[in-house]
Amino acid sequence: MHDQVTDLVQKGRLLPPDERERLVEGLLESLNESAASSLDPSWEAEIQKRLAEYDRGEVQAIDAEVVFARARKLLAG
Repeated sequence: MHDQVTDLVQKGRLLPPDERERLVEGLLESLNESAASSLDPSWEAEIQKRLAEYDRGEVQAIDAEVVFARARKLLAG
């Protein structure tokens, strides 16, 4: 017997790639809604500002592995 999630996954796989992407983005957004709703408005503004800077190419992302390696080095003293 299939459960509802399995059925939805099977139906989702039949969608064209761009629609599957939209579906996944929508589901991920729904998971983050509760976390985002509890954000202080000033943090929300900062997040939006930083995302816009990244989208405009004004800043570059740093791989998490690099960040953690630098942090470990600093903590090791």
